[in-house]
Amino acid sequence: MSEIWIVDDETNLRWVLGRALEAEGYRVEGFATAEDALVRLAERTPDVLISDIRLPGRDGLALLEELRHGRPDLPVIVVTAHTDLPNALAAYGGGAFEYLPKPIDLDELAAVLDRALRAREPTALPAPPVPRPPAETLLGEDPAMQRLFRILGRLARGESDVLILGETGTGKELVARTLHAHGARAAGPFVAVNAAAIPEDLLESELFGHERGAFTGAVGQHAGRFEQARGGTLFLDEIGDMPLALQARLLRVLAEREFYRLGGRRPIAVEARVLAATHRDLAVLVREGRFREDLYHRLNAVGIRVPALRERRGDIPLLLRHYLEDAARRFGTVPKVPTEGLLSRLAAWPWPGNVRELQNLCRRLTLEVPGVEITLADLPEEMRGPTRVGTPPAACVPASWEEPLRAWLRSCPEEAFAATLHGLDDLALEEALGRSGGRREAAARLLGIGRNTLYRRLRGRRGGKTS
Repeated sequence: MSEIWIVDDETNLRWVLGRALEAEGYRVEGFATAEDALVRLAERTPDVLISDIRLPGRDGLALLEELRHGRPDLPVIVVTAHTDLPNALAAYGGGAFEYLPKPIDLDELAAVLDRALRAREPTALPAPPVPRPPAETLLGEDPAMQRLFRILGRLARGESDVLILGETGTGKELVARTLHAHGARAAGPFVAVNAAAIPEDLLESELFGHERGAFTGAVGQHAGRFEQARGGTLFLDEIGDMPLALQARLLRVLAEREFYRLGGRRPIAVEARVLAATHRDLAVLVREGRFREDLYHRLNAVGIRVPALRERRGDIPLLLRHYLEDAARRFGTVPKVPTEGLLSRLAAWPWPGNVRELQNLCRRLTLEVPGVEITLADLPEEMRGPTRVGTPPAACVPASWEEPLRAWLRSCPEEAFAATLHGLDDLALEEALGRSGGRREAAARLLGIGRNTLYRRLRGRRGGKTS
């Protein structure tokens, strides 16, 4: 039977709270002052201690400080009727397991006590920390990431300009930084510019610089990003948002490897490797007339596609552990430990924000969850409901495949459409089973469908074959 101590000078509250906790199966002992509790601590230690902040004599924060040095493994739940920011900061800064307002919600207290008790169990304690890569590192054991690593290894030492494609949050800038860090220009600067974040009328000057008097407000000479990246790498992020007129100038610069500042008459050589990235489908933008076809083909001569997180679900446990440890270092706390139920839910989540969404989730959980263990109940509300596996967007089909597929479908008779859909469905099933080593639950997660749905499709696939 777990033992709970209550330190509060309100006799009625100690009695009511004690009876409620005893009804839940806890052994309860109460104290009116911090001094009384400390005397009793010389004889025995409870499993959890609940303390008010405002106490006669030594207050609850002083008691918390004493316990942090003498009983650092004892979870302390601080309660107070005076919930303000300074008290909250002082409580958490002093090592409080949780901070609850009065009047106490018994359901909330029960949940916190359950967490606190599980945090004391040896199985809930994390393994000794092992050296981990820095937060901004490309990680992955999935075949999709292994292919990406091999491509980066081949391209890093080269000088060719590279187009990096991938959804928002997949790590396109990290790919660019990796190419720079392992390339021949690693000693030079890495200069990044986001084409979507700079107003159109300023972007040209930002890229190429200007001479004094080139336009109103140009009071001096300005070196643009191309010059700043001399000897290193220039990373043009979100190039799909670049205005058409500037695309024409960029094409000329990439072809001739020289440019002029705005208002300048002297050509300046491009002495940087140019890497570009976008989350947009440039082939679609070309068809819509919003991106120059010649620039697209020049950039896409050497292209890299960064896989979405839902396409490499096997890496989720690895990334989760990595970002939880990084968040713990960032916030000066102990890394959280996920439960199996949490891992299963995260493996099925569609991750529209990709790795960045997972990283932000880890920081949020580290800040908000008391104790060591994190469970399904700790997830944001939208992630706790029925698993939302979603449907991958059309962008997951390589742009080079899309047009031939469309042309082939346009040439098919109407009755062939259903067979085509079933054929693609069968192909995805076979590849998912192959990648998961025949494990059907893992294959269902890869496909973003439920296990029962997978079984039904297997039973009906190709005349009922399920092997």
